[in-house]
Amino acid sequence: MNESNNSTANADQISADHNNHESTNQTGTADTTIRGADAASPSSTAMKPQTAAKKLGIHLPACPPEFQNGGISHAQLRSLQHEPPEWLQQLRLEGPHPRAEVARKLGVSVNAVKTHLDKALTTAEIKQLLQNQPEWLSKARTQLAESRKENTKPGNADSN
Repeated sequence: MNESNNSTANADQISADHNNHESTNQTGTADTTIRGADAASPSSTAMKPQTAAKKLGIHLPACPPEFQNGGISHAQLRSLQHEPPEWLQQLRLEGPHPRAEVARKLGVSVNAVKTHLDKALTTAEIKQLLQNQPEWLSKARTQLAESRKENTKPGNADSN
């Protein structure tokens, strides 16, 4: 198969409906197959562990191996959200937390966390940072507070 057929097949794969899987057969034409009989049912499709961790607001590397290595169905995700197991409760309480959660707890933007921190933080580490704020943290907190204040002023187009 030549490179232009490969590019066309890749473009077809990207634009394919998420419930379908397109592959290229020997002649270079696209074949469409449905992923299982219940592909339209959201509870039967598995999501990647990264996606499930993001939806749960947890740091994937801190999760148990069985969570990290398997697909999570929508039904399993709902179960984890509504009836979290002990490991999930502990992870949410103690961390380590993903960047978005660290940023929320510190009162700064995610970009500030990306710039100044190189690892996921636990709840204890976050509390320690808040008690002994480095200069970057004080500046980032002030900057975010000013930005939010500016965005909530009456007549500001962004506050609609």
